[in-house]
This record gives sequence, structure tokens and C-alpha cells, in this order.
Amino acid sequence: MRNWRRGPRLRGRSGIVVVSRTGPSWVNVEADHVAKEVRVDSGKVIERYPVPPEKPRYTSEVQKVSGRRGPRLYEAVAGVFVVFGLILAFWLAGLLLMRALPGEPLWIVYLLLFWALLTYLALPRLHQLFTLIYVPDYFIGRTRTGDGLLGDPVNLALEGSEEDIHAAMQAAGWTLADEITLRSSWGMIVSALGRRSYPAAPVSNLYLFGRRHAFAYQQEVDGNASQRHHVRFWRTPDGWRLPGGERVQWLAAGTYDRSVGLSAFTGQVTHKIDANIDIERDYIINTVRYADPQSSVRVIDQFSTSYHSRNGGGDEVHTDGDLPVLDVAGAAPRLRLSTADGGEQSERAHRLPPLPLLGAGLLSIMSVVAACGDVLQGPDALTGTRLVVQSLILLTWIQAVRHRRWAWVAFMAIETLAAFGTLCFPDEASGIFQAALAVLVVLAVTANPVRAWVNEGRTDPRVRLPQS
Repeated sequence: MRNWRRGPRLRGRSGIVVVSRTGPSWVNVEADHVAKEVRVDSGKVIERYPVPPEKPRYTSEVQKVSGRRGPRLYEAVAGVFVVFGLILAFWLAGLLLMRALPGEPLWIVYLLLFWALLTYLALPRLHQLFTLIYVPDYFIGRTRTGDGLLGDPVNLALEGSEEDIHAAMQAAGWTLADEITLRSSWGMIVSALGRRSYPAAPVSNLYLFGRRHAFAYQQEVDGNASQRHHVRFWRTPDGWRLPGGERVQWLAAGTYDRSVGLSAFTGQVTHKIDANIDIERDYIINTVRYADPQSSVRVIDQFSTSYHSRNGGGDEVHTDGDLPVLDVAGAAPRLRLSTADGGEQSERAHRLPPLPLLGAGLLSIMSVVAACGDVLQGPDALTGTRLVVQSLILLTWIQAVRHRRWAWVAFMAIETLAAFGTLCFPDEASGIFQAALAVLVVLAVTANPVRAWVNEGRTDPRVRLPQS
């Protein structure tokens, strides 16, 4: 009964009636302390759950195919290579750990490499694989990290255009966060270690509705990027409703970074957030309304139950469960601020290939250059074959950058075979280095951003899942 979506309660002489918003015209009628759900059909009152005339028996329909939606064809193919990448990552981690024992040559270096591989590649990929199984892919009021873990809670909704949001946030003293690039990532590291100001420091990617946030804003605290206010924004799908039936145009997740530390789940260096996310939510609203008093707020009380949980970095979060809806419609013409730079920056960044794909291409180019050097030093059948193979890999990478999915699959297949081959013969340090490069390429081309890039704007049949 509680799963049915209903409208407002109407109190009458005969009891309380709750009108259904969708589906048949079922109504709840309460009279003489007895509640019934009924509807009127052809002048007859039909009770939805009448008293059974005989002892109930359980019957189940036999399904040969699972009712769950299967993955897209290329998503399923990519999933196979994701598993291969996970196997390769832990295989390489084991080889590095064997060389990281005290007394071994360069054991400190191997130990650091083992930690980096385990925390930034192997464990995130393991989380990614398992969260595909047990984390829901529908809206539950939580964002997801790139590894599939539950991220920051959604604690704010907005009404208005993208230009209105940019105008309102900029007028309130917020800075549009940079996109994640090699330059911005290095700037973030320098800022955190040197306690230098970086007002437009990038934020990590979080996902909602299967999409990365459209843009993010932040405010530094005392010129130190280790402490900052930040909020990410997602546009809701067309026609989508919140649980309960409310319509909003944007959802946002705002938290306050209090320090830099290690993730409890992966061991990565990351920001640690303040547990009380309601304070940050209210701070965002107050800064906007102070700068634009004509903006308004309504609150969806008890949007979710109040709860204590953890985000993708292992930080505690707790909230009262209310969802304020901040209406900034018309803020752009009211505040007369130019927001073109923010939109152009976001659009330009989305046109660039993701960093993992660019990194894989750089490694491929280096391999071709090395193969050319071997041929020039002493051409033979082996070096010539290697040059041809590396050239084919580079060509498939170029086609993958152009959103050619067949080339992406070929690139993954060739690099996976190469990685397995190099891991089988890692006797010398050079063998470990070559194996590490091959594994890094496989992990890079099977990463979430790369899969989203090559599948952008494409649809293909779904794989039918067998009945479990």
C-alpha cells in the first residue's frame, strides 16, 4: 500500500480519502475505523483487497528470461575487459610485493609502487566491479563515485536555468571549479602541500543519473585548498520526478572539506568532509539569498529519513532528511553577470578525450618510437614484427579517440594480450617495467570515462540476462 503514489489527504465527513496520482482511480476510504482501498468501475465499488473466500495459495510465474534490464552490448564487452584488467592489476601487485621485501634491491621503491598500484588502480577497480552488483543504479538520494561507491548525499534541489545558477553562485562569491586536467591536478597537489591558494581547484567526479556532474562551485577557506566549501550540480532528466512526485530542474550535493587525508576504503589521498552536511546545505542557500534576495526557498520535509552513513572516502555523513528547493529563476538578468565563460569551459572540457585515453595514447606513441629505434639499431624479423604491432595499436587508438567502438575493443584486446605476455616473463627489472606499462594501458582504456567517451551518443541492443 505504501508503494502507491498518492496525492494530498482530503478530510470529509465519512473519513479520510487519499487520491492516487497515477494508475487506476484507487482511493483510501476510512469509515468506522476500517480502512479500505476501493475504486468505482461502471457504477460498482470494487475493493482492491477483499477478504479471500478461501485459504490463499502462493503462485509464481515461471520466467525464462530475467526481468532485469541487461547491459548494452558494448558495455558487456567492456565488462569482460574490466575483469581482465582487475586480474592483471592484482597479478602485478603480487609481483611488486615479492620484490618489496626488506633486503631485496630497491625494496622501498617497489613498496611504494605496490601501494600506488593497490590504492589507485586495483582496489578502485575491485570496488567498481562489486558495486555494479549490489549498489542500485536508480535514484536513492546518493551520488556515486567513479569506482561505484556511494558518494555525497543529494541535499539540495534548484529551479532555474544553467545561466541563472551560474549568475547566482558567482554573485554569492563562489568560484567555478576547474575541470580535472594534468595541469589542474598538479596545481591541486602543490596547493595542498604548500598551503597555497587555488580558488578554482577541481573537484573529484561524482555521478548521478549515470552522468558526471555538469559543473561545480567552491569557496576556499583562508586561501587554503585543503579546506573549502564545494557543491556539484546535475540537471534532472526530462519528465523525471522526485520520490513523492515533485518536479525539480536541478539537484546538487554540497559538502565542506575540512582537511586532506587518506580514504578509508582505498587508501588514496583525498579530502575529508565535515559530517554535518546540513550545515553546508544551509550555508549555500544563505550565501545565494544574501546576494540575491529575490531568490526563494521551499522545503520538502522528510524527503528521506534522517540517517548516519559514510561517503565514498569513508567519511561520516549525517542529515535531517529535508530537501530545500532553491529557486533562482531569473537570476541572470537580475544580477546582470556574464556566465558565458563557465558554460564554454564546461563544454570545451567535455569535448576533450578523457585523461586515461590520452595517457594510453601517449604510451602507445612511446612504444612505436622505441620500436623504430630497435629497427634502426638492428633490423630483424622480431623487431620488424614489433614495429608493425605497435603501429596497429596506435592506429586503433586514433580510431578509438574518434569514438570508433570497434577500434576501442581491438585496442583493449591487443593490450590485454600484451599485458598477459609480459607478466609471464618478469624476471628482470625491465620486464617488470614493461609489464607495468602494459597493465596501466589496459586499466586506462577500460576506465569509466573512456567507456563513456567511446559510447557517447550511441545505442546498441541489450544483452538478455538468464533467469537466476
